Amino acid sequence: MTERANVVGVGMIPFTTPSKAEPYDVMGERATRAALADAGLDYTQIQQAYVGYVYGDSTCGQKALYRVGHSGIPVVNVNNNCSTGSSALFLARQAVESGADCVLALGFEQMQRGALTTHWADRPSPFEEFDEVADQVQDRTDAPFAAQYFGGAGAVYAERYGTRPETFARVSVKARAHAANNPYAVFRDPVTVEEVLASPHIYGPLTRLQCCPPTCGAAAAIVCSSDYAARHDLDQTVRIAAQAMTTDSPASFVEKDMTKLVGYEMTQRAADAVYEKAGIGPQDIRVVELHDCFTANELISYEALRLTPEGTAERFIADGDNTYGGKVVTNPSGGLLSKGHPLGATGLAQCNELVRELRGQADARQVDGATLALQHNIGLGGAAVVTLYEKVH
Repeated sequence: MTERANVVGVGMIPFTTPSKAEPYDVMGERATRAALADAGLDYTQIQQAYVGYVYGDSTCGQKALYRVGHSGIPVVNVNNNCSTGSSALFLARQAVESGADCVLALGFEQMQRGALTTHWADRPSPFEEFDEVADQVQDRTDAPFAAQYFGGAGAVYAERYGTRPETFARVSVKARAHAANNPYAVFRDPVTVEEVLASPHIYGPLTRLQCCPPTCGAAAAIVCSSDYAARHDLDQTVRIAAQAMTTDSPASFVEKDMTKLVGYEMTQRAADAVYEKAGIGPQDIRVVELHDCFTANELISYEALRLTPEGTAERFIADGDNTYGGKVVTNPSGGLLSKGHPLGATGLAQCNELVRELRGQADARQVDGATLALQHNIGLGGAAVVTLYEKVH
């Protein structure tokens, strides 16, 4: 029988803007120590570590963990664009299911101010194939490239289903309302639909307040086998019930559809695999942390994760089914839009939020009665990771 992976410890630091950030190694150390303290473990008990970051030289993972200790364990550095943190968790979970007892997944990012840019102009871009499709179906502007991808996807969706600009804006309003209760979030002040729509236009339906900010931060999770957790009297409240990682299929490029290009089909395949493995359906989910790098992607992801039928995201939002009192609370943390999006840390910050939700430790953000929690993290280029957490005790 395959060993089940329990998330016995989580930790993160408050996310912040680049101008206020600590160095990546300091952030990584702090998040690791927080997860160790939460689990009640010593670093010497960690057998392997998977460390995610997008921007940085090689072996940044060792640089951060050497501040915690020189234990001689394997440290694997992970880069999978914006899905890096959950990719590290994916590897940690696999390690435990393959026989390891106690594994650390750590993610951090020390980002620069401004929009994402490419840093290596002297070699092929990993987005060449994506750019070819985008250039065939939409105009290129001087907007940040990620905003053009996701804004283009939002424009396609809006044209297809008649979605109003106000509907996209309400996603940002909801994100700020949730983040107000999260001390780790960057943006906690409320905004109105009118303020969101009045902020500078970026691309498609997107305005500035509908785009996630450049963020610095770190988060970590410790995954253990059930046997190890029992022997060391660790908290086994939460385990990973199912997890799937997908990459792009031909649909991302052949269908010339911007929603597919930014990961709709990748997400759907990963979610379907998780539901099938766990023997549940989306109707069983009460809380979700999904990848809202832009409002358009949250709206599209509702349907990709099958939280609402295709073409019904506007009604889902209008009815309040995406927040407290509705069908499923999405991004109780404030999400990438308001909590922030330090690329390497995002997936593990999502893990942190959902583990605390299932433990009943989410304070004012607590979703009552949740026994299952779904996590969705994507990276262009591409990868999608969907993880289902289950409350055991």
